[in-house]
Parts: sequence; structure tokens; C-alpha cells
Amino acid sequence: MNLNPKRYTITAALPYTNGPVHIGHLAGVYVPADIYARYQRIQGKDVAFVCGSDEHGVPITLKAKKEGITPQQVVDKYHAIIKQSFQDFGISFDNYSRTSAKIHHETASHFFRELYESGKFIEEITEQLYDEEAGQFLADRFVIGTCPKCGFEESYGDQCENCGTSHNATDLINPKSAISGATPTLKETKHWFLPLDQYQNWLQEWIIKGHKKDWKTNVYGQCKSWIDDGLRPRAVTRDLDWGIPVPVEGAEGKVLYVWFDAPIGYISATKEWAKLKGKDWEPYWKSEDTKLLHFIGKDNIVFHCIIFPSMLKAEGSYVVPDNVPANEFLNLEGNKISTSKNWAVWLHEYLEEFPGQQDVLRYVLTANAPETKDNDFTWADFQARNNNELVAIFGNFINRVVVLTNKYYDGVVPKHSEFSEADLQTLKELQAYPDVIASSIERYRFREAQMELMNVARLGNKYLADEEPWKSIKTDEDRTKTVMYIALQIASALAVLSEPFLPFTSEKLKRILGHSQLDSEPIWNDITLNTELLPTGHTIGKGELLFSKIEDQQISKQLDKLQASKKANEAMNATVTPQKDTIQFDDFTKLDMRVGTIIEAEKMPKAKKLLILKVDTGIDVRTIVSGIAENFTPEEIIGKKVTVLVNLAPRALRGVDSEGMILMTETPEGNLVFVNPDTDGVNNGATIN
Repeated sequence: MNLNPKRYTITAALPYTNGPVHIGHLAGVYVPADIYARYQRIQGKDVAFVCGSDEHGVPITLKAKKEGITPQQVVDKYHAIIKQSFQDFGISFDNYSRTSAKIHHETASHFFRELYESGKFIEEITEQLYDEEAGQFLADRFVIGTCPKCGFEESYGDQCENCGTSHNATDLINPKSAISGATPTLKETKHWFLPLDQYQNWLQEWIIKGHKKDWKTNVYGQCKSWIDDGLRPRAVTRDLDWGIPVPVEGAEGKVLYVWFDAPIGYISATKEWAKLKGKDWEPYWKSEDTKLLHFIGKDNIVFHCIIFPSMLKAEGSYVVPDNVPANEFLNLEGNKISTSKNWAVWLHEYLEEFPGQQDVLRYVLTANAPETKDNDFTWADFQARNNNELVAIFGNFINRVVVLTNKYYDGVVPKHSEFSEADLQTLKELQAYPDVIASSIERYRFREAQMELMNVARLGNKYLADEEPWKSIKTDEDRTKTVMYIALQIASALAVLSEPFLPFTSEKLKRILGHSQLDSEPIWNDITLNTELLPTGHTIGKGELLFSKIEDQQISKQLDKLQASKKANEAMNATVTPQKDTIQFDDFTKLDMRVGTIIEAEKMPKAKKLLILKVDTGIDVRTIVSGIAENFTPEEIIGKKVTVLVNLAPRALRGVDSEGMILMTETPEGNLVFVNPDTDGVNNGATIN
């Protein structure tokens, strides 16, 4: 851990430009990264906070095919939307770049050549999945199939979104082309590989035996699992026509793999920023005095903790990350956020529908951040947190202080008298908050830090409620002046402490309190040192509402939008599957379907969807592995009559040989149901013709 860095290089995961940014992205990556970057700047630290659009992923080409436009048109469209959304939302990137930029192509190509020329890659001819109908190799997300680890039937070729496992497309069971739907064949092709196995010992020392137990449990655990399983060479090139061309001879028609190309985008974005600022970029990536941090979601852990550090180690002159504070996922109204199903709250739409309320969303996403487990965003919670916390606690305190100061003293900070025990205790508590909040931020506990910020507002409200200046003004003017003086110091502290979390609110509050008119604007450490934040005689401005109540009709509108998306998806899914290719009668007669009874059932260890069944087929008792664990418990299906395809070739699933298939179908709601024969008087083993 770099305890006293001279500078901070802070990166946020590059968003794919195949769609806009949604609240899941914000909660998992961009809001926490922005809080941390803003806090370090407030402390006077040298910060480079960089990000950019990831424009070379396979999802880009899929989106282009779907919309009938070019990949460049796709990335241009969404890059503009994403960049503007971040800017309007107040994500304070020092530079937001893009991987289609010339400087990135040059940087990534140079990085590849450096490793290539120093013999860091191995070159192999391997068999890759190939779509004969489309006439192209199928990289990563051009392939969909069954995950070999958890049995999820819609796993991508590079990663399973159900269990998070990273794998190769050739590992999938029953792979299908995402382009044509055809079953791919295997075809030889040449690629360059980064031999991760050669960095196994170094990663073991750096992460497992080193000091990385200060990393989040989910990050450390996933890294340890990967290292314990043994690392294997990873391809860094792909057979595609969209991306950065592999810059060596004999690599025609090949591009850099997006997970080699994309993290180098952090470096190229830093170069671009440094050039604009007239700075040297290298210390931000090559000095041991630099603290490098990657803010990401949990699905990117392996790339930022295993693959990218191995790339940096292979090159030899770069620092490796000090920490990778990855978050879990945020769900929406009880369901997984889905771009394809339009089940999301899109940032650019939120900004249009809730103008001037950026900080409300920042606050709610931080309060409900998925720091240690998946969390759920609901519009009801959004409304409640705004109305009951931001409006009723934070906004209420500031409004009372500003209104009373203007009413009693024409906006002038009054001169205080001798402090009472209650005054001294309140000031002592106030002085402690900067360090408490800072400690939480430094440990990447942003929910906790924001909660402590709100406790400052609660401290102010309690102080006013206990001292009741609206009553003492009638009997003790000197006491009232002291109370209002202290209340104004708390208000000023809130203006400073809220900046990382609520930047628009902080700016507005500083303007109301007239911070810029002071000889020296209050800073974080002033609060701790008991420095007078708003001096006697200083004039504040008139009152303005920091937050507005959110009405039921605004929430109903958002819920209606989601319901419309849900109905549209149900209608789409309700479409009858088209008839498959015509077969001959002899083909049908090859299928041996029998009536069977499930006599035993148990969950497959460490598998979310799989059950291990013992089925009496009438001709034998056999083991069948079925992906129905999310729909049925083992207890409820014992004794169930089922239709079994008994002459299906056995297949190993997680070490268990499955000797057949139980016929199932799916309701429009997505629930699995058994395809049951008419079983009255029918024995096990009876054939279905």
C-alpha cells in the first residue's frame, strides 16, 4: 500500500459505446470514483482522473449489425451521449477520451510491439470457432452457449454473466453463433498469447502473499481463486475487422483483443490529458510515488487484477495498481438491469426528467451502493431518501440557519458570547467529522462516509432544536447570537464536507454563505483545527431551497415507463418460436422418449441452476443433470412423472455424467414447466410416439 503518494492516477472502467450510461454503471463505478477523486483534490493532491469510451468491443459490431449502420456510427453516437451525460452529471474526469482516438491507436500499438519485440508473447495456431454461414471466426460475444462451470445456457464466449467465470469460446457447451444462429465449426487460426502462467508466481507474491488483503473481499477472493486454479496463456489478438490492427507482419485481418486494448486506454487518456496541460504523463504511470487505482464493477476484476497487471509487469516500466475497489451489481425494482430489455434508468433521460437534481441521484446511489453485495434501486426509496433525508434533514437545517440569520441580523454573522458546555460539545463533535469522513473515503467505504456527512446535518438540527433560538431571541439576544454563530459554522462545514458527494449542492451552499467573498475560503482541515469558518461581520446571501420535494406523480411516471418496458418484453417473448427446419420421419423415429419418474433429487454443489436427478425410466435408473434449480426445489419434484429423452449421448456437466434430457417448456413469464405425458395408467418406460 502506498501510504504517502505524491500523485494519484485514478481510472474508471471504460464504458462500452453500444448504449448510454445507466444507474448500474453510476453506482458501481463512476460515482464512487468521482467521490474519491474530488476528495483527493480537496486535500491538495495531484490527481489524474481518467476514463474514456471503449469502442472496439464485439458488442459494438453486434449493435451496428442490429441497427444497420457502421460500427463507427455506433461509437460516435453513444460516445457523444455518454460524454455529455457524465459532464452534466458532474463526474469530474480530468480527461474523458475514446479508444478510437489516434493517440490511443498509437499507444496500444506501441505497447503491443514492445512486448512482441522483447519476446513476451507466444505465437500459436489454434482451433477457433468459425461460422460457415457468416464466413468469419467467432470471437467472444459472437458466441453464446452453456457455461461449463454453472450450466447457464446464455453464457458469452468470453465470460458467463451468471457466475462471473471467464473462459474461452471453445469451452462453451452447445455453442451457437450470435450472428447467424448456426452451430459453429472449428478452424485453425494463428494468434498471439500473453503467457499468464509465467506470471503465476509473481501474482502469488504480489496479491496472495503480499499486502493485498486490504483489497475488498470480493476482489481478493476472485483473484485467489484464479491464481489457485492455475493461470493459462491468454490470447491478445482476435480475428475481426473492427479494432486496432495487430501491428506486426503476418497479422492481416486480426485486431488487438479488446481486453488488451481497453485498459491501455487509461494510459492513452493520461497522455492526451498531459499533452493538453503541458505536463509529463510518465510519472502518473511509472513513478513509485504514484498511487494507481482502478474503479470497476465485479465483472471486470480478473482483467484489472490479473491480466492488465501482467501486461504492465511484462513491459517492465509501469507501476501496478495499489487497489481495485470493485463493487457488486445494482438491480432495479427487483430485477437485473438489462440494456437489451430496456430495464434501466438511463442517465441522459434522468437528467432531462429531473433537471437540476443530479445530487439527489448521486446521494441515493451512494446511500444504496452495492459495495459488499448486490443491492436494489427502487423509485420509492429514491423518493423517500430525497424527501426524508435531503429535504427534511440537510435542506431543513440550512434553510432554518439562513432564514433566521437574515431575519435577525440582516444576513450578518453575529458576534458570539462565551460558549456553554453544549456549545463546546457541539463544536468538538463537528471538529471530529472531517477525519471520520476522510477515513471512510480512504477505505473506499463511501456509503459510510456519506452517512457521516448526513450526521453533520443531524448535529446541526439537534443543536437548533435543543437551543431554540426562535425562543431565546425574545429573552436573551446574546445567547441567540452565539447559537446562530455556531449554527452558521456547522452550515459552512457542510458546504465543505459535502463537495465530494453532492458537488452541485456544495457549490450552491458556498454561494449562499458567500465563501468566495472571504479572504480565505474554508477548507477541509479548517474544520478540524477549529478555525473560524464564517467570521463575525461576514454577510451571507438570501435563502434558497437546496432540495425540492419529489411528488408521487413523478415517481408514478417512472414506474409506468418501466412497466411499459416490461410489457414490451413480454409481448416480444410471447412471439411463437418459428418452425425449425423440416426433418424426415426417420429422423423423428430416432428419438426415444419415455415416461419416467424422478426418484431422487439434489442440488449440484456450487451451481446455481443445476439439479442432479435419479430417474426411473422403466429400462433403468439413470442420472440426469437438469438446469431447473431456480424453478424447483429437490423436494417438490421427487415422484414427478416426466418425459425423458433416453437415447441422448451422455455429457459431463461439472464432473457428473448426464444420461439423458428431461423435456421442459417455458411460460410467457419465463417459468419452466415439465412437458408431462398423460400418465393415467401409464408405467415408467412407456414410449411416447
